[in-house]
Parts: sequence; structure tokens; C-alpha cells
Amino acid sequence: MAAFAITALALGSAAPANAADRGLLDESTIAPHAAPYGTFVDVYTANSSANTTPETNPAIGVLAGMLDLWQPGATWDTGQATDAGAPVLDANIARNVEVARSRTASDETAAWVFDRRHQSYSAIDGLGPAASAFRAAMNAGTTIPDTIPADATTVRYDDAGNASGRWADPDSDLGSVVALVDTVRGPSASSNPSKNFFSYKRPFRWVDDSIIVPALMPVRKPDSEAVSDGGFPSGHTNAAYLASFALADAAPQYQGLLIANAAEIGDSRIVAGMHSSLDVIGGRVLATALAAASLNDPAHAELRAAASGQAQELLATLPTTASGSAPADDDYDLRAQEYRERMTYGLPATGATGQAARVPAGAEVLLEHRLPYLDAEQRRWVLHSTAIDSGHAVLDDPEGWGRLNLFEASNGYGAFDTDVTVTMDAAAGGFAATDEWRNDIDGAGSLTKDGSGTLVLSGENTYTGGTVVDDGIIRAAAPAALGAGDLTIAGGSLIEATSGLAVGGDYTQADAATLELSVDDDAPALTIAGTATLGGTLRVDLPGGVPAAPVRVISYGDHAADTRFDAVEVFAADAGFDAALEYRADGVYLVEAAAGGGETPGTAVPADPGAGSGTGSGTDGSPAGTGVAARPVAERIARTGGEGAPVGMMIGGVVLAAAGGTVLLSRHRRPARR
Repeated sequence: MAAFAITALALGSAAPANAADRGLLDESTIAPHAAPYGTFVDVYTANSSANTTPETNPAIGVLAGMLDLWQPGATWDTGQATDAGAPVLDANIARNVEVARSRTASDETAAWVFDRRHQSYSAIDGLGPAASAFRAAMNAGTTIPDTIPADATTVRYDDAGNASGRWADPDSDLGSVVALVDTVRGPSASSNPSKNFFSYKRPFRWVDDSIIVPALMPVRKPDSEAVSDGGFPSGHTNAAYLASFALADAAPQYQGLLIANAAEIGDSRIVAGMHSSLDVIGGRVLATALAAASLNDPAHAELRAAASGQAQELLATLPTTASGSAPADDDYDLRAQEYRERMTYGLPATGATGQAARVPAGAEVLLEHRLPYLDAEQRRWVLHSTAIDSGHAVLDDPEGWGRLNLFEASNGYGAFDTDVTVTMDAAAGGFAATDEWRNDIDGAGSLTKDGSGTLVLSGENTYTGGTVVDDGIIRAAAPAALGAGDLTIAGGSLIEATSGLAVGGDYTQADAATLELSVDDDAPALTIAGTATLGGTLRVDLPGGVPAAPVRVISYGDHAADTRFDAVEVFAADAGFDAALEYRADGVYLVEAAAGGGETPGTAVPADPGAGSGTGSGTDGSPAGTGVAARPVAERIARTGGEGAPVGMMIGGVVLAAAGGTVLLSRHRRPARR
């Protein structure tokens, strides 16, 4: 196995020099930690029945936190809870009783189907709208129906797979994808050595058979076989996550959904009565480490590339993924909340909270295809920023596998703990061309967007280091998408794609940059808490038609003197609309040029110096003491085309075109975040 190495993170040119003073973290934060067995990715092949201790078998070692709760006995039924573990283990089995009491008929059906189907086949469900196409191209098959047969309470149903007797065929059109799944689920990926070591009973042996879904009674092993039928960790959960991580490596457009589906399969083991919550948690942790190890293995690099090529070729033909990016997920917040709950199942805490997260050696490979425009170190920061808190049962392993939240990590940073520069190349296609970071991002760091691609920010963000657009597009799809700091658009474009975008600090727009706003009500499309220094191009879309009264397009706390947009384009259905911009003390207004005087007196400077003279008193941005209420700095806008065509700002009789890149702020209604 190749030695693990961390590459240097290239910080953006706009990154402040006083990083330490701002509370930023350094590279040591994400340096890997070794466990007693070493680092999992380097020794994963030691997971075999020949190695039976936490020091010699990494699959046992990564779950060794269970020993804080439970001490295995000499036989399967003589183990004992520790004093610290007794409350956790009691709550663990109590959850099984409660789940069994409240489960519905549909819950039981799903639990039976997941129990009896090949886990790799069930993992395909996580591909969502692409699942049927993948099943066809893989020649995937199952003999387990979608409903429980009438005789299932007395007859055991086993999955015979497709016509070849397999879950899918390695010689199919997606044969390399099938082979990758099988490889990740290879001989070093078994949960049995861990089960045999911990010898923690299945929940029905703690309670009784009443917690088992009746249709699964034919599957229940008798107590005479209990010695080889331990509960911790769950084998079905391990297998489901392994298959899902492999599929996500080939089809990262669906990585989040695949991981959520794996969690659903794991949860079904509790519903089935076959496993406890701790069993399922252990299965997830084990699979995460095993998948990362297998995908890191240089011997599997060629297979990974072939699987990715086959999957991407198919996805390019499907409408939801033809662009190479991930499909929209309107239920992201709900899925994220559910996934976090299933990471711990609310079991009592066993350790100190607030401990720094650790990022295991090689774990960043799990994001390599999902976040290809980030380097290896940046992907480690993503894992660090999305890890859950410490103190949860069995999750505080020395390397950090237990706390990794791969669902949220698949959707970008959870915090900017350093100054982050992201460079995206539209020509490269896929996620490098367009990607969305859906998490709520906090932290003291900044974000600098470079490269020609488009980055969508849709979280309610609170990071304080500021945002810089150097090139390409940032699409702000939530009111607080840009965090609490300053915003500088040095080049490229910012698009407002929400209902009322806020800038928490100062706003600066250079001549080569573009700001795009969409105004569909009376509220400002952009609210700037600090000082606005304006320049470059402003594009305004009026999807609701021409406003009946002056509309404040931009609100600001202050306006840097003598700074205005160099070019303005207005998109409106009404070809007769003769628009003008007014720069007032409280913001930029879009008005009808033919209307009367302005509402806030000030010095009126015509956009065309030769077009007339101003009247009134006072200065731009300050109230007048006396005199006529003249229109404040008003810039006339004339239409340059037919219906739906852009309107260019007239200065000296010349229509100015947009210069440089574009910063789009395209405004739409976003569902409330849960």
C-alpha cells in the first residue's frame, strides 16, 4: 500500500495574512492519527479470521470503543455490560422494543425485502431516477418480490439473483461497475471477525421473538448457532454501505442519495428485529473504513477508472444527469437531519463533547470523484468540517472514522476553518463546471471563487471571513448564502437566486464584474449591511413585469461616493418601459425615466453630461436642507431589442455592454430550510 501523504493546500490570493489572529486552524488539525493497529487503509487486508484482537485486526480495532460498553465473555451468553456501558446498552435494546411496537405494515414489508435481497442489488435504489437504467445495464436481478408472500412466515425466501444466479453481471455494459462493487465487498470486507470477537447478542436474544418481523421468523437462527450469530456489527449494514460507496465512486452525482439509502437499509435491520441500533452504527463505521481502504488500494485504481467511465457514459444519456452534475434535491435538509439522527440514534453519550474531529488517513478518497475540483487536503477539510460532535457511543475511535458524516460531506463544506480557494473549470464538465454546496457553512475563514465554473451556495451560512469572486459564477441560492462578511466581486459574476440576498459587511464590485438580480416584489433583491462600492455591470430581471412605482433594487448602509455601475441591463416583458436608476441615500432604485422628480432630494447629476442640468440642493446620499426635490443621480436606461431583450445603459448616446465575467444573483423562492 502506498504511504499516505497530505498535499499542500493552495490558499487564495485574497486570503488575509493574519489567519492565526482570526481563529483559523492550521494543517495539523487534519493530520492523520494512527490507531494501535496502524492506519486502516494500510492494513485493511488484515481483517480476517486469523487475526482476533483489536491490535492485529483493524476491523475489530476500529470498533474497539464497544469495549467501553461491553466485555465479551468466554461464551456467547456470558458477556457483561460495563458500569459505564449499562445505560447505553439498556437504551439500545429498549429502542428495539419501541421500534417493534410502532412499526407499520409497510415498515415490515421494507424490512423483509431488505433482509432477503442481495444488499448490492438494494443499494442500486440509491441511484434514484437512474436506478432502472443502471439495473438494465448491469443486468441486475432479484427473485425477492416487493411484497411479502403469504407463506413467508413459514417459508424461507432466498435471493437467487438474475438468470446467471448473480445480483448483476460483470460482463454487462456496466461490468466494471459490478466488478468494483464486488471488489469493495471483497474477502477483506467481512464483518464476521468483528462479530465473533465482540459476541454481542442480537436483540431478540435480549428480549424475545416478538420483536422480529413475523415474515422473518424462518430466517432466525436457533440459539444452538448463536456462537456464530453475533449482532455487533450489522453485516447487512456493512454490505449496504460498501456497495453504496462503490456505486458512488462510479456515479458521484448520486453519492448523497446512495449514502442515505444505505442508512435506510441499515435502519431496516432495527425494524426487522434482527439488529440493534449499536449494531447498525457499527456496520456503518466498519464499512466507511473498509470502503476507503479498498478505493485507496493502488491495485484497484484501474478498475475504479473503468467503472467511472462506464457509469458516466450512461449518466450522460439520462436527463437528470446529462450535464454531469448532481440533480436537484429539494429534500436535502430533511435527509441531512434524518441521516444525523441515524448516526447516533440518540443513545446516551459516553464521552466528552467538543473534542476536535479527526480525519483518518485516506478518508478523502471517499470524496475524490464527488469533489474533483478540490485537492486532497481540501477534501480532508470538508470531512473535518462536517464531522459530528464527540462523545457518542463507539464513535470516538483513534483515527476518526466513526464521526465522519459522508452524507453532508458529499454536499460541500460545513465550515470554513481555513481561507478556502476553489477553482472550477467549466470546460472540464461535471462537478468542475457546476456544483452546489448545500450545507450551512460557519467558521472564521473566507471563500474565494476562481475559475470559469459555477458554484451554487444554498446554505444559511454564517462564515465571517468574507467572499471573493475572482472568476466564473457564484450563484447565491439562500438569503444568507454569502455568510456574514464582506463581498468582493473582482471578476466573473454573482447571481442572486433567492428571495432577498444579504451581504453582512461591505460590498465591492470591480469594473470587470457583473451582478445579476431578479426583482419580483417590493423588497430589495440585495441588502448590503455596510458600504457599497459599485462598478461593472448590473443586470436586473423583472419576471413580474414593470413595477408600478420606484423599486429599491439594492439596499445599503452607505454608498462610496462617485461609484456607480458602468453598465446596466434590464430584462422586462414591457417593451415600452423607459427605465432609470436612482442612487439614493438608502440604496439603488429602478424607476420610470419619464416619471416626476425623485423622492429623496439630492444633487441630480445626469448620466449624460450633455443631456441636461440638475436642480435642488444637498449632496448625493445626503438630505437637502432647502430647495426643489429633484431626482437624485438618475441614469436613463433604453431598450436595445424586442420583448425579453436586454436593456443597455445609455451614457453619451452609447449603449454599454457587460464587461468581464458575471456574478449572478438570480432570485427565486426557496423552500424554508428545515
